[in-house]
Amino acid sequence: MSSTPIIDRANHPAAPAGTEAPKPVTNAAPEGAYFNRELSWLSFNERVLAEACNEQYPLLERLRFLSISGSNLDEFMMIRVAGLVGQAQRGIAKPAIDGRTPTQQLVAIREKLEMLSAWQQDIWRDLRDRLADTDIHVADERRVNPAAHKWLEEFFLEEILPVITPQALDPAHPFPFVQNEGIGLLFTLTREADQEQIIEMILIPSALPRFVRVPGDHSGQGEAIYISIASLIQRYARNLFPGFAIEGDGMFRVLRDSDIEIEEEAEDLVRTFRSAIQRRRRGQVIQLELEDDFDPKAEAILLEQLGVHEAAVIKTDGMIGIDGLAEIVSEDRPDLKFDAYSPRYPERIREHDGDAFSAIREKDIIIHHPYESFEVVVDFIKRAAEDPDVVAIKQTLYRAGSQSAVISALIDAAERGKSVTAVVELKARFDEEQNLTWATKLERAGVQVIYGFTDWKTHAKIAMVVRREDDGFRTYCHFGTGNYHPITAKVYTDLSFFTADPKLGRDAAKMMNFVTGYVEPGSLDLISIAPLNLREELYHRIDAEIANATAGKPAAIWMKCNQITDQGMIDRLYSASDAGVQVELVVRGICCLRPGVPGMSDNIRVKSIIGRFLEHSRIYAFANGEAMPGTNAAVFISSADLMGRNLDRRVESLIPVLNRTVHDQILQQVLLANMLDTEQSWWLHGDGSYSRVETDGKPFNCHRYFMTNPSLSGRGGALEAGGVPKLSLRKGRSG
Repeated sequence: MSSTPIIDRANHPAAPAGTEAPKPVTNAAPEGAYFNRELSWLSFNERVLAEACNEQYPLLERLRFLSISGSNLDEFMMIRVAGLVGQAQRGIAKPAIDGRTPTQQLVAIREKLEMLSAWQQDIWRDLRDRLADTDIHVADERRVNPAAHKWLEEFFLEEILPVITPQALDPAHPFPFVQNEGIGLLFTLTREADQEQIIEMILIPSALPRFVRVPGDHSGQGEAIYISIASLIQRYARNLFPGFAIEGDGMFRVLRDSDIEIEEEAEDLVRTFRSAIQRRRRGQVIQLELEDDFDPKAEAILLEQLGVHEAAVIKTDGMIGIDGLAEIVSEDRPDLKFDAYSPRYPERIREHDGDAFSAIREKDIIIHHPYESFEVVVDFIKRAAEDPDVVAIKQTLYRAGSQSAVISALIDAAERGKSVTAVVELKARFDEEQNLTWATKLERAGVQVIYGFTDWKTHAKIAMVVRREDDGFRTYCHFGTGNYHPITAKVYTDLSFFTADPKLGRDAAKMMNFVTGYVEPGSLDLISIAPLNLREELYHRIDAEIANATAGKPAAIWMKCNQITDQGMIDRLYSASDAGVQVELVVRGICCLRPGVPGMSDNIRVKSIIGRFLEHSRIYAFANGEAMPGTNAAVFISSADLMGRNLDRRVESLIPVLNRTVHDQILQQVLLANMLDTEQSWWLHGDGSYSRVETDGKPFNCHRYFMTNPSLSGRGGALEAGGVPKLSLRKGRSG
């Protein structure tokens, strides 16, 4: 595919007049100019873990952050570490952006993981004690009174015993397969008849919960008692092994390589993915977690049979599988959780009696999730399905969840005879099976299902509705920074942009044709597409700011995204800093850019926001010759982070925001509030460390601000005057 810019700049937000943008410096960045991607990700998880220590949060919310840190680390091991292990085993020594080889990265990762794992256990012990003070007892055998003991034993005999299978580990019994994230127990037994020692394994079925809650009438007054299934099996193991003395037991957990690789010449993508998913379940063991006092003989058997190198073994004197604590978070204790929050339904759409088409036709709207309801997006598709004047719906689906009203609406539309096209991305990691299921259901309903490119993921979030109206056909579009997923939409901050702009509609149609028919657009009016020209458009915008700074005009770049790892983009931002452009970055997760380094990145600041909601929206803004945040700024929303995979190996969209109200909302409300946040923000320093933002003035929490104020474009007529407090830069830099 061509990488030549294909955008028609005559119809695009204007680049500054005057001198032609200079080419950025082409000299290689100095040694040590970049942070390691994997270590930067571990720093992100360290910030997540720090929220579990946040005294301002309710206890169960702190436990939630601890659980999230556990699931984050599991995925990191299964994907990123697995990839590095594979490279090291094949003798690949290609260095990362910071110059480290795969082997060197694994050594550094191991050191950091040991620190994080120990910290997780320290936090867990502290939170467990604090929860006990509130009558929530987890894995506390002292709380098991006779009534609870009787109930637990009956539960074990009736609910657990029938579904577990002890297996002897000896030459007569093949070693059982331990699935990814599988938890098992090893028992060292002595047969009472002849004193022979044997080792038995019990694998805990994944269908079982991690914890069982003792019913209230069997526990103490007002107490919640949770016992892990593993400890329950250990407690009543005598029922499993009559005639044996139990000498010892130990718990273990296995993580396997879970990445999926697809051959480019795959003839049947669906069949290939079904086969790949099966192979993933049997991937190489990447990590083995063991209890600290695990029997050495049993450990040696595990290491040999699982093919585990000692470096992949983590021993703990605490809880194995921290992610399982998510089950405790569901305890019905509102006093130990954040106050319930109900997202607003935009007043502007209510004023049109819920008719999204009428509201969008009047003026572009942007919906800020989770503060404004995802139901707006669902209702947009539902109304399209029901409206007899709608003739066609086209939509991309990356992650849609297991209960999807959007999928149901597309099925309904097809069954009503409308032309419905769905681009279902089979390569959405850990959602492959669910997406295969949705694809099958959609096809059965008559939806034209497209799987996109074999070697590129379709990550752009676009929905098109073509409607017959009095003056001809009109295309209504939804562009999102996040997925069409009803669950994550409640906790991820994202933007949903609705428009009936004809140029955006034409571009969206060309983009869909590119994905469904590989028809590369010859020209586009407004949208930029990766991997065709999105990178070039961002380069062009950065270069324009460099030109303005060189000419003595205000020059600034504000960006909000999840990750920055692409060396070309980082170097471009270094060039901007060197030219005097003020660069403000809000990067939640990985950041390989090193800020505040004299002579390289003096004018770049990077902050990360970690709070109640997960920051997920991607916004790119450029001063365009005026101080930020100015009315002339070029503002874009995107599905893409600044990573090589997003810019070069995924289908992504970059959408310019031209409507004045929407422009002001994104720049002067959403982006500015992120810049001003102090309560949930961390500064990234030039040495790679992070520290919480401190302020001498009044603290500001952007999540609280969005929860308590209507949006500029979604507010109704009754809220037009003075309905949204105006934000302004206090001391920061505006370019």
